[in-house]
Amino acid sequence: MTTAATPATPETTAPPAERPGWRVLLAASVTVVAWASAFVVIRYAGPSYSPGALSLGRLVIGTAALSLLMIGRRWVRPTRREWALIALIGVAWFGVYNVALNAGERHVDAGTAAMLIQLAPILIGLLAGFLLGEGFPRMLVIGGLVAFAGTLMIGIATSTGQADAAGVLLVLLAAVVYAVAVVAQKVVLRRVPGAQVTFLGCLIGMIACLPFAGVLARELAVAPLSATLGLVYLGLVPTAIAFSTWAYALTRTDAGRLGATTYIVPLVTIVLGWTLLGEVPVPLAIVGGLVSLVGVGLSRSRGRR
Repeated sequence: MTTAATPATPETTAPPAERPGWRVLLAASVTVVAWASAFVVIRYAGPSYSPGALSLGRLVIGTAALSLLMIGRRWVRPTRREWALIALIGVAWFGVYNVALNAGERHVDAGTAAMLIQLAPILIGLLAGFLLGEGFPRMLVIGGLVAFAGTLMIGIATSTGQADAAGVLLVLLAAVVYAVAVVAQKVVLRRVPGAQVTFLGCLIGMIACLPFAGVLARELAVAPLSATLGLVYLGLVPTAIAFSTWAYALTRTDAGRLGATTYIVPLVTIVLGWTLLGEVPVPLAIVGGLVSLVGVGLSRSRGRR
């Protein structure tokens, strides 16, 4: 890993948002599938690991994997402002988001959690429109509303009515910090490479979760091997790989449009849960997933602002 002594030259500046090509769509697809699989694996490993320990464990694995990916890459020295935003990304997205979502899902059912967490793409679109100057393209607004309606259908179909105020607030907190972190990341990616931002964010998130180290050590000693393998998977795929492909795509497209693609996550989660855990979805959930898919397609089309 080499270090640049001066700020990046124009050649190292992140490319501006452009019409997504097949590489961007592939990167976004990898992220969506990986993040959807995380919900399935968390349901499997969650009984063996508490929220803080689960977050720390996956961040330790993710940081180790990302540090290997950084070997030989050019290092761009962040400015003070960029360091502040990277710290925000690490603490908020990698740290607070994971712990809050893991804890919140213990107090609300999966359907309610899906409805609440999918407020994040709406917040991303609003923040990007106001703060990043992306505006509010007509098709992005229409597609986002259609996709969110599909998410509501999935939530209603899979909800069991189990939800308390603490759980709802925790999941809402996760949605808010997720949206804020994405907008901050978009700003940093204008100059700092995506791989570097992802590595630093994961490292800072791991440091923020170190107070859970004792709990993780105790739970590692008694957890079944299958749950620990799930923890390793969470660190390698939904964390190291998915956050890297997300940063690659975010560097090359608008935050609002990319955020809208995550409306597909509940649909992919349903398919994976059906395939891997035998969780047969109800018809309304399938219809809701298809509606979300149509909404995402609309949001990706170009229209007037």
